[in-house]
Amino acid sequence: MAQQPAAPSNAARVLRLVHEDGPITRAEVTRRTGLNRSTTLALVGELVELGLLHEDVPVTGAPGSGVGRPSPVVRAAADVVAAAVTVEIDAVEVALVGLDGTVRARLVEPQHRPPTAAEAVETVGALLDAVRTTADRSRDRTGALRLVGVGVAVPGTVRVEDGSVQYAPHLGWHDEPLAGPLADRTGLPIRAANDANLGAWAERLAGSGRGVDDLVYLNGGASGIGGGVITGGRPLSGADGYAGELGHTFVAANGVRCHCGAVGCLETEASREALATAAGTAPDDLVGLAVALAAGRPETERVVDRQVAALATALRNAIHTVNPEVVVLGGFLGVLLEHVGDRIVDAVRAQSMTGMTDRLRIVPAALGSDVLLHGAAEIGFRDLLRNPLAVTTAVPVSAPADGAVPTTTQHDRDDAVEEARTA
Repeated sequence: MAQQPAAPSNAARVLRLVHEDGPITRAEVTRRTGLNRSTTLALVGELVELGLLHEDVPVTGAPGSGVGRPSPVVRAAADVVAAAVTVEIDAVEVALVGLDGTVRARLVEPQHRPPTAAEAVETVGALLDAVRTTADRSRDRTGALRLVGVGVAVPGTVRVEDGSVQYAPHLGWHDEPLAGPLADRTGLPIRAANDANLGAWAERLAGSGRGVDDLVYLNGGASGIGGGVITGGRPLSGADGYAGELGHTFVAANGVRCHCGAVGCLETEASREALATAAGTAPDDLVGLAVALAAGRPETERVVDRQVAALATALRNAIHTVNPEVVVLGGFLGVLLEHVGDRIVDAVRAQSMTGMTDRLRIVPAALGSDVLLHGAAEIGFRDLLRNPLAVTTAVPVSAPADGAVPTTTQHDRDDAVEEARTA
């Protein structure tokens, strides 16, 4: 029988709590973890010594400080960072995201055509070198940033054990190793995952699905429609990490053939390109798209009607399967939702079994264009959050990529299942 993954240490529990829900008071940490006050005091002190947390003591008598000695406020460090990477057909982006959720630096390299996997590795490596140098030169008096890992968001199916891309159709990748070559290029721990799964987790942590345990996320972008599912407070991963491909939900028997080989997939019936073309806007101009949709031109509204019908059918399928409390729509789908108001939820309810949608909310994503960066940063932080002592292997942001940092591209299957909590 396979060995079960080790339970997280109390230090890891405290760090994850403050990272995901902070800043919070030390008293609230004690209450939420069930630890006694002296244990919390010692653990927070240890994490402060490691530079992972900071404590601020509220001024007595200040508004909201209450009666008596106020509990210190615990917050995650901004100078401990993960590199968040997104690879798209039209751009590669690298950002440094603090443990407190702040984006400390970023660089984007436009792509004139979809990059090959080898080109993406080299582009990410070069951008990471550049962003580390930029961040080092512009750092404030808190000192150098410490880089603890790299997370990569890919618009395709990614194998959880080794970070290989099984299929990324819009990029033209099939069975391409990614995490391993990128680890070799950078000398840093690399993890890769499907972009929409990461977006779902990011929206659950800090966006429109904050605190929601059962959530469906759909994002419409340059590479079609990606989906992610949170159920029971955990990401739905599947046997190989491929779960949540809601863009390939069947919605139209008389639809066009999709690049995946099927007919009538959601992302062929509701596409950013088709909507932008009807609206007369650039595909990546979501602000301009919203303005154009507000004009209500008949030729645009006909496309809107078709896309709303396709989206409602796909959501009905997802709702009957996983019974979410919240559906979050990002990218052009969020723009579409805000344009049509309650039409989508009304159409879903009209097609759904009694009771399935009584508590359902369909809302636009809250994290905007940074959603995938925040999701990628989460898997970049994974080793640290599982074992806070791993910060001792962190490297200064400006350090050269010399291969001195151990990589983590191979995982035991049980560890991969446990780690799916944030992928």
